[in-house]
Amino acid sequence: MKITDMNWMQVEERVKRDDRCVVPLGSTEQHAYLSLSVDSILSERVATEAAEPLGVPVFPVQPYGLTPYFMAFPGTVTLRLETYAAVIRDILDSLYRTGFRRILLCNGHGGNSPAQTAAVEWMGDNPGASVRFHNWWNAPRTFAKVQEIDKVASHASWMENFPWTRLPNIRGPEVQKPMADLELMRLHDPAGVREVLGDGNFGGLYQRSDEDMLAIWSVAVEETRALIEGPWPEQSGAQAAAAGRSSR
Repeated sequence: MKITDMNWMQVEERVKRDDRCVVPLGSTEQHAYLSLSVDSILSERVATEAAEPLGVPVFPVQPYGLTPYFMAFPGTVTLRLETYAAVIRDILDSLYRTGFRRILLCNGHGGNSPAQTAAVEWMGDNPGASVRFHNWWNAPRTFAKVQEIDKVASHASWMENFPWTRLPNIRGPEVQKPMADLELMRLHDPAGVREVLGDGNFGGLYQRSDEDMLAIWSVAVEETRALIEGPWPEQSGAQAAAAGRSSR
């Protein structure tokens, strides 16, 4: 269930029975011919579909992340590292105050990996809380499915080209782009990154069949749901008692 479909009273009652929630993490950055919001669209959607049967609340996606290397591509927005870490801590502090203790950060952007370090640091300051950081697209089962379909898969290539990340009447070239030299790319400033990448696709086909994409999506949703289900660290006595009452 989405937090946008709940009021505060419903959340208050829900957290008494179940202290789990999900926060999708996204980014606003270039994805070649796809939406600038690919990472946000996918992380929020996979989180919502995974959590729905469990009744676990999903918060709105955090749409801005860490993507300084793409700043030469118009429309990209990045936060400073210290800003992003502070945002993650503020979000976790707010959830903890509400009563959430088991929190899944469902991440859709590789550059957001410092959020995992921030979460571990935060757990050290908040005993009894547990935060799981989940890169949904390269989780073991999901990435294995990607590799089974096509081993040449990368940023802004076919592996991010889902029906819900495409733009109307826009399609990438009908070719397989050679993989960019990513080691060289990392040595450049944003203008140099744009020169290396051209349209922004790191390499690979621009689109595959919807059948292929939905096969990947099904695995991703199931894998994400399994992480929400647990196992998690044991609940506190009061929370376990509440959970026991709600199940009777």
